[in-house]
Amino acid sequence: MAKENLMKDIHEKSAYADLTPGGDIYGSGNSHFFNTGEWRTATPVFVPENCKQCLLCVPVCPDSAIPVVDGKRGDFDYDHCKGCGICFKVCPFKAITFNKD
Repeated sequence: MAKENLMKDIHEKSAYADLTPGGDIYGSGNSHFFNTGEWRTATPVFVPENCKQCLLCVPVCPDSAIPVVDGKRGDFDYDHCKGCGICFKVCPFKAITFNKD
């Protein structure tokens, strides 16, 4: 089996013995197959009325959890947001607030 197909066989309910060996990277974007936002301890909240669509928050998000459609940002993808707070720190318009979960 090709290495790039192995990551598709691994999912949230995979047994420990079925996981890939530590340190092996079988393909990019594999977080697409997992809901990695489940362990978040704080949640960003988008405040659209404050947003000026500067998009400064988008490139700093390490999880690509801020979608952009037709040049405008949307609400957070909470399936992948881990609550790191970088977007909150970079937003000059207070269009992002942060709630502790």
